Amino acid sequence: MQYGLIGGRLGHSYSKPIHEQLAGYTYDLCPLPTEAEADAFMRARDFKAINVTIPYKEFVMPYCDAIDDAARAIGSVNTIVNRGGRLEGHNTDFAGLQWLLRRNGVSLKGKTVMLLGTGGTKKTAYAVARAEGAREIVVVSRRAGADTISYEEAARRANVEVLVNTSPVGMYPDTGACLVDLANYLRLEAVVDVIYNPFRTELLLRAEARGIKAVNGLGMLCAQAKYAAEYFTGTAIPDSEIARVSRSLHAGRSSLVLIGMPASGKTSVGMLCAELLGKRFVDADAEIEKRIGGPIASILSPGHEKPFRDLESAVLSDLGKEGGLVIATGGGAVLRAENVRALRQNGVLVWLKRPLGALDVGGGRPLSQSREALETMYQARAPLYEAAADASVENTTLPEDAARRVKEKFDEIFDSEWAEPEHAGHPGT
Repeated sequence: MQYGLIGGRLGHSYSKPIHEQLAGYTYDLCPLPTEAEADAFMRARDFKAINVTIPYKEFVMPYCDAIDDAARAIGSVNTIVNRGGRLEGHNTDFAGLQWLLRRNGVSLKGKTVMLLGTGGTKKTAYAVARAEGAREIVVVSRRAGADTISYEEAARRANVEVLVNTSPVGMYPDTGACLVDLANYLRLEAVVDVIYNPFRTELLLRAEARGIKAVNGLGMLCAQAKYAAEYFTGTAIPDSEIARVSRSLHAGRSSLVLIGMPASGKTSVGMLCAELLGKRFVDADAEIEKRIGGPIASILSPGHEKPFRDLESAVLSDLGKEGGLVIATGGGAVLRAENVRALRQNGVLVWLKRPLGALDVGGGRPLSQSREALETMYQARAPLYEAAADASVENTTLPEDAARRVKEKFDEIFDSEWAEPEHAGHPGT
């Protein structure tokens, strides 16, 4: 292996496409499930340069012939360069987190910063918080210790202004978990979660719901990779490449979710959008029918919706964890807040709108068998579609036209998110 990543489990790593887009070399993933395998790998030194992830960032340090001051101060190495058999250890996570904070306008200077978790990433976050001039740094652990407080005590720290999750809680596949109640922190300005799978953890969803700045770890991952690639090659890479690669990865691995009334064209438009975006199409109602082995009408009728809604929530929970899909939801998917939250983990939600008079009545839709039922349904659901949607598109002409407009909205959202902000600064500036 020339360039690559070692770690315990790497099945969902994004590092390969990031490095290959940044620098053009082949980047291999090398899972090493046991310390014995990691030891043999490090002793062989059969690589030009590698990145190191959990659980080996501290383990690899004794194998390095030289470790730079930043990595030594943090106590972990995530980048190793082999120079003629001599291993040099670096830590680019520090600069990666700095980039993430500054790009998103999150200042730690003079702030009370709370760090969740006690692993290796906590050490990086602590070092960054100290370097950025935090007034107080509080570390929270499941068990209180000499340098940590418990989550019970953390709930009483109402003066917290910036919260950083460095723990794996909320990470795929165990999404939906959250360690804290943000209502306890009345002065909270920003929440940063180093997790990037899903893009919105439950913690970030809660922050967004309260109008608090919410930042995931994708930018940090791409930034630290950029700084690592510079060590690998000895060639400077413009910082603008961080946002370019982040945008490409974010859009590529995000799902497009179509919401809207029955008969608004979500399935036909969704299939066309999947072709335009190069994503896999999934019809949520078809997935439900697979699970019950028959038509939806067999478990859904007016006044008897709960069995169907429960199964719908289970299906949407599963689909929401995945990325890179185009999902056509059932008309009532927005009726449960838990469904919207599940879909927002990795998805951009677009409300596909069609005038009420143009919606078909009957067919295989058990709840819209009359014009009156359809109108009542629309009045109840329209505000929910509006609240859930990131964008809306009218579907009043050809499905191909609607699909093109949906794709444009999808692209605009990521172009806007990853545009260079005026306040952006970079490590060392």
